[in-house]
Amino acid sequence: MSKKDSSLQAVLQQRILPLYFEADTTVSLEVLKALYAAGIRAVEYTNRGAAALDNFKAMKQLRDAELPGLEIGIGTIKNAADARAFVAAGVDFLISPGYVPEVLEVANEFGLLYVPGCMTPTEIITAENAGIRFVKLFPGNVLGPGFVEAIRTLFPAMYFMPTGGVELDEANLRSWFTAGVNAVGLGSKLINKKVLAQADYAAAITAATATTLHTLKSI
Repeated sequence: MSKKDSSLQAVLQQRILPLYFEADTTVSLEVLKALYAAGIRAVEYTNRGAAALDNFKAMKQLRDAELPGLEIGIGTIKNAADARAFVAAGVDFLISPGYVPEVLEVANEFGLLYVPGCMTPTEIITAENAGIRFVKLFPGNVLGPGFVEAIRTLFPAMYFMPTGGVELDEANLRSWFTAGVNAVGLGSKLINKKVLAQADYAAAITAATATTLHTLKSI
């Protein structure tokens, strides 16, 4: 199996992709360990601060030493320079808030999965015609499950993952998967400033993530 396919399957089998950024390196590492303890094997760390690259390097070092089988991707990649910096640091996959051709070129050069954000049928078609199989529907709270249901039959070979506005409750998760998504991105609903301030990661993050994974098994 290629590196690109192994990353794709890791997210699809998990059905959720936790995503977060925290400027503090120690907190970033503790959150990663808490997610792993819940059964998470694919995580998106977002490139949303000056510390993102250094923190990612520390996370990769931790993964290599203590968290076998974990895929760590980087999100909010908007240009080739950032993509190359994280590729050099050992990233497993790349995610953007929109479709960025130059980032796709970097991903293809190194055989990595690239997941662009798309909001319209035109953007999805553009991504599909470029050979992309997996897109992030963003912002999910604007599009909603109804959008997915309306376009699903147009893209039978594509995988969809809404990010933004996805809730942790079973009814909301069920509405997305019933509409036809293959995974959901979970950011602030799972990992937010209030949760991080508590510093009880096992209770606040591991427990909530494990519950969400259990909920998805029933859907």
